[in-house]
Amino acid sequence: MFSSETRIRVRYAETDQMDVVYHGNYAQYFEVGRVESIRQLGFTYKSMEATGVIMPIVEMHCKFLRPAHYDDLLTVKTMLRELPVDHRIEYHQEVYNEEGKLLTVGRVVLYFLDAQTKARTQMPAELRERLEPFFK
Repeated sequence: MFSSETRIRVRYAETDQMDVVYHGNYAQYFEVGRVESIRQLGFTYKSMEATGVIMPIVEMHCKFLRPAHYDDLLTVKTMLRELPVDHRIEYHQEVYNEEGKLLTVGRVVLYFLDAQTKARTQMPAELRERLEPFFK
């Protein structure tokens, strides 16, 4: 299993009238976690796009357990439980507050697509090589 952690501080604009993080912001938090997890492998989403591969989201699920508030320091844990074998990659993500309490869990499915044709394609070889050691 591959796992990484990214910290995000809640900005005032991300909260609603109830003084909690608006639920739609979790999609962005999850994205930051995914992009930074790739960066922690020594690869970047930008370099993947330069090779002609994009990763659109095709499915996203969230379960909200506890609220986050303005100025909270959140930890987004991003996990790959399985090494992708085809065009599909599934991330499992969790958001924790500074006390280590689990706030939100999510699952995000993306496809590897050829940027020009939008046809399904395989994970870039360089990314696969960096992930494989975590699944042996």
